[in-house]
Amino acid sequence: MAHITGNRITLREYRIEDLESIRQWVNDPDIVDNLSDIFTYPQTLHSTESFLRMMIEGQTQSKGFIISEKENLNYIGQIDLHKLNWINRSAVLGIVIGRKDLLGQGYGGEAINLMKSFVFETLNLNRLELEVYDFNERAKNCYLSCGFKEEGRQRQKLFRNGKYVDVIMMSILADEYRK
Repeated sequence: MAHITGNRITLREYRIEDLESIRQWVNDPDIVDNLSDIFTYPQTLHSTESFLRMMIEGQTQSKGFIISEKENLNYIGQIDLHKLNWINRSAVLGIVIGRKDLLGQGYGGEAINLMKSFVFETLNLNRLELEVYDFNERAKNCYLSCGFKEEGRQRQKLFRNGKYVDVIMMSILADEYRK
C-alpha cells in the first residue's frame, strides 16, 4: 500500500516494529475508554501481536494505515477502514491517536482528511461512517470539523464508567466531501 503524506503526518503500512508503540496504549484507560468494547478486558501481548500480523499479512477484512510522523515515520496512531462494502460503496472509520503527548494537536483531523481523500478519490466509495460516544467531546468536534454529520443516536447503548451513555452515529458522503 502506498504512503499518503500530509503536512505533518504520513499514513503508512503497519510494521512489526509498531508492536511496542501499540502496546503502550492498548491497556491505557485514558485512551481505550473512548474506544470499542473490545478494550474492556486487558489486551494480551499475544492478541496485540495477532492483530498486527493480520494487518501486515492482509488476513482481515479491515484495511488501514499507521499514522506516523512525516519526517521519521514514527508511530502516532492508527486509522482503519472496517466493514468495507463494495456493493454499497461504504466503510466504517476507526481511528486512535495512541500517544497521549500528541492528543488534541490536530493529528487525528489531518489523518481523517487524508483518509477521506483516499476513500472518496481512490477507492470511489460513497459513504464513510463512524460511531462516537457522547462524552467524547474532542472526537465529536474533530469529526464535525472534518465534515461528518450526526445521523442519529443510540440512546444509552453503552455502559461506561458506571453509567449508560449514548452512541452517536456520524457519516460523510462523497457529495459532501466534494463540496
